[in-house]
Amino acid sequence: MGLELYLDLLSQPCRALYIFARSNNIPFEFKQVELMKGQHKTEEFQKVNMLMKVPAMRDGSFTLAESIAILLYMVRKFKTPDHWYPSDLQKRARVDEYLSWQHISIRGKGSKLFLMKLLLPLLTGQPLPPEKLEGATEELNAVLKQFEETFLQDKPFIAGSEISLADLVALVELMQPVGSGYDLFEERPKLAAWRRRVEEAVGKQLFQEAHEGILNAKNLTVDMIAPEMLEQFKQHLLKQAQVL
Repeated sequence: MGLELYLDLLSQPCRALYIFARSNNIPFEFKQVELMKGQHKTEEFQKVNMLMKVPAMRDGSFTLAESIAILLYMVRKFKTPDHWYPSDLQKRARVDEYLSWQHISIRGKGSKLFLMKLLLPLLTGQPLPPEKLEGATEELNAVLKQFEETFLQDKPFIAGSEISLADLVALVELMQPVGSGYDLFEERPKLAAWRRRVEEAVGKQLFQEAHEGILNAKNLTVDMIAPEMLEQFKQHLLKQAQVL
């Protein structure tokens, strides 16, 4: 049994794994787990990941959860090019620094805007108050400023002259609010140029393929969500967006 990746490409970390594996010609079997249909809650999937979250990986009898752990596993097992996770101590530290920072900043704020701007109105049938949406947008803009000034600076990529895991993880997260209709690259030329470099490094066609679903997220309808998941999603998202 070869490498199996359990993914839903509406999920940012799942897209990072998919793009990384494909761009490095890593052989794997794509096991689709549709979150909207509650497939991550099944007894079968719990055998792969007891946390009932995607992404997840199975390699023979070995299973692994958490996207960063899976990325690093693939880096080490398949001996991918050094630039992804540099052997140079200080370059690797830059990658680690970003991966440690991004969870509650870029990921947290980008996901929150996506939830508030697109998913919550879909589930509740009501638009969010403008001040709530404005607040979430301002929070995201603040961390984008930090990202540009602290991590990207005037470098082509986060760790220097070549793409790394940090860039891939960052960009898939930033595409989430884009999927909700907020083009955060429009008035940020430095960020837009970095995005083009990352897409070129992994392959534009592959990048577009991985993001086809999220960039069409506005076409989601309530009937695409399993009935037993509707209320659960709704309460979970309300709590996450802190609008209860």
